Amino acid sequence: MLTTIEKVLFLVVVATALYYAWRNFRTVFLVIRRGTGDFPSREEIVGRLVEAGVKWLSIRPIWKTRTVASVFHGLVAWGFVFYLLVNAGDVLQGYFPIKFLGDNPIGSTYRFLADVLSVSALVGMLYFLVRRFVLAAPELGYRENVMLDPKVKAGGIRRDSLIVGIFILLHVGSRLLGESFTIALERLATGHGDGAQPFANGVSLLWGGLGTGALTFGQHAGWWLALGLILAFLPYFPYTKHFHLMLSGINFLTKPQRTSLGAIEPEDFEDESIKSFGVARLEDLPWSHLADAYACIMCNRCQDVCPAYVTGKELSPSALEVNKRYYINGHMQEMAAGAETPLLLEYVMSESALWACTACGACVDICPVGNEPMFDILYMRRHQVLMENSFPHELQTAYRGMERNGNPWNLSRRDRMKWAGDLEIPTVDDNPDADLLWWVGCAPSYDPRAQQTALAFAKVLNHAGVNYAVLGERENCTGDSARRSGREDLFYEMATANIEVLNEVKPKRIVATCPHCLHTVGKEYGQYGGHYEVIHHTQLLSELVADKKLSYDVQTDGAVTFHDPCYLGRHNGIVDAPRSLLEAGNIHIEEMPRHGKQSFCCGAGGGQMWKEEEPGDGAVNKARYDEARATGASTIAVGCPFCLTMMTDAAKSADEGVVVKDVVELIAESLGAK
Repeated sequence: MLTTIEKVLFLVVVATALYYAWRNFRTVFLVIRRGTGDFPSREEIVGRLVEAGVKWLSIRPIWKTRTVASVFHGLVAWGFVFYLLVNAGDVLQGYFPIKFLGDNPIGSTYRFLADVLSVSALVGMLYFLVRRFVLAAPELGYRENVMLDPKVKAGGIRRDSLIVGIFILLHVGSRLLGESFTIALERLATGHGDGAQPFANGVSLLWGGLGTGALTFGQHAGWWLALGLILAFLPYFPYTKHFHLMLSGINFLTKPQRTSLGAIEPEDFEDESIKSFGVARLEDLPWSHLADAYACIMCNRCQDVCPAYVTGKELSPSALEVNKRYYINGHMQEMAAGAETPLLLEYVMSESALWACTACGACVDICPVGNEPMFDILYMRRHQVLMENSFPHELQTAYRGMERNGNPWNLSRRDRMKWAGDLEIPTVDDNPDADLLWWVGCAPSYDPRAQQTALAFAKVLNHAGVNYAVLGERENCTGDSARRSGREDLFYEMATANIEVLNEVKPKRIVATCPHCLHTVGKEYGQYGGHYEVIHHTQLLSELVADKKLSYDVQTDGAVTFHDPCYLGRHNGIVDAPRSLLEAGNIHIEEMPRHGKQSFCCGAGGGQMWKEEEPGDGAVNKARYDEARATGASTIAVGCPFCLTMMTDAAKSADEGVVVKDVVELIAESLGAK
């Protein structure tokens, strides 16, 4: 199709574009490589290729929310991915007198898909431009109290979105028009069009009055515009939000394989050469978290589900990634050359935002490109606490209690078994061959309300004849709150001490009534050599029901809704066990809109249990209580002592007669165990 001059000119343009694109992509690589940690091995990457490819092509993570927007995003994404083949085919057709893939069923299928996906991409892109610039969708913006890069405040995201949107419309539109001129030329020569391309064929009818010269000019213009725009855009590509198309795939391929959604990377306190802990600057982040800034699609899905943002606080996980990206874009050359960056708290987020995070993991779970803003926050906290000695003063009581008495309540270690009263609870010394070690946890040991859950669980275990034991005074806090609030050194001390005890006891299985204990012992102690099978008490009770060792008929005053604890459902995927228990007791569950792995946080995680909530429009636990109350339920069932406290406090404050109980309490009451 192309003339000789055009062919030479195109090669010159390609060489120029590739040179500048290579320079910019290399700079991006150098920036990402400033981050800490090693790239995954070749074997790891090869092992993930299929899963990552399926996730990338299916855009699977995007379908959890915003169904309409997700459909239109799919139209754009799939169209653009297919255009990798389309653009290659068009280049070949430009240089050689061929019809790409031939005039046969395969070629016809290719042209049909190219035609339909072209229109799909155009429709999808128009939807997003209207959504952002005409309808001004509120979910795409930020509140005034959220720290934003000055360029973002000045409309940087809107500008970048407009550039990308216009590029896609012109690129795909030019290609569609060019094809229509090609079909019109075929019609002049053969008398018929191309039924395999219904849309381009329809447009070609508009050119019925044009001669060969005009049609040839249109064909060439469409070809040059479509491919020329790609080449012109390629060097600019790393600076745009459209870069997520590539980086999302890299994220899926290279992200650390965590034992669960919330497993935090440890520090090496044995290495005396390490002089600083946590993250203070961009270059302190893991390299994959620098890649997150490039992968971010700026869709704000993460802030939609963030309990801190939803309740009016200064934290936006989206703004965290966007601010990282805009800083990097403005200082890419300096960063690539190794220049030190400013402190993250100067431009990424405020200190209030840093301490508002509940570590619920909703932002990580919902992100369609695999970003992990929660971990940035937890690593930044680690630096603030360990290196700057800067943290909310209320946490000092919890830290002191864990250090001195092995519990954040700072109550005597000797009182750890007082909750049992006259109930006979065997310890590992009494029953060294127990089938099950019950990790009681600090809340059931010291908190009066949570103690009722412990008593209920003990009575159900005794009723079912379970062979179990507890550690008694040898049990310490797992260190969950210490780790997620930045005291990694304290977590390390508590974890290694607990692992030493557990390795001596050699439990066959461990059961925990607290999802935070379940998660920490079962998913994080392995970082220090403590590998144990840990289950939640609802899982154990489900096993007992299945084995016909436990049956009951729960009587409640009104409907019941179940609140999924973040560290049970989202972090560890346990959503069916508590529901099956309630259903086994003939309870119909009135589900909240946000439930299962998409549950909304109670507000206690991430160390929030031990400090005052940051200023905002309302309390997180109140927001969750209101959602539960809207179901019409008179009983809120939970499976976590932290959730029990937060929801009980909200229910008491509302004073509407709503009861909050752990699932095992409902079961114990139905057995007559008072």
